[in-house]
Amino acid sequence: MYKNTAGYADPTAGEAMSRVMSTYKKKQREIWKKQYELKNRPKVYVVSKYAGDVKSNVAAAITYCRFVIEKGKIPIASHLLYPRMLDDTNLTERELGTMFGLALLAICDEVWVFGKERSSGMEQEIKEAKKLQKTIRYMEVV
Repeated sequence: MYKNTAGYADPTAGEAMSRVMSTYKKKQREIWKKQYELKNRPKVYVVSKYAGDVKSNVAAAITYCRFVIEKGKIPIASHLLYPRMLDDTNLTERELGTMFGLALLAICDEVWVFGKERSSGMEQEIKEAKKLQKTIRYMEVV
């Protein structure tokens, strides 16, 4: 039973506090549920061209990632991440970035391939996805 500051039973205040806490806990559960759902969306490895017209290809990859998000999934696009910290023109660093990307591919639920024209890096990612028996979807985004 809820007691006031003087130590006397105060059922009215107790009921009010109980309702406030009940409402608070319900809202917290809703927040936690939404956060859980967002964090546990399926992960999609995005395969698209990087080499060549890098500026245009990066813009396209961002569009593809937004498409994946709109479909309720988490995009993983290693070619938007590793070229920012590794030198793609240095063969050793390019190989390192490629291997990091393939490690991310391994933890993804699906692999989505975007674009008709494929680079050697894309082919390597598709080959790895097949080896790991990942679901591969070939996508067209306009």
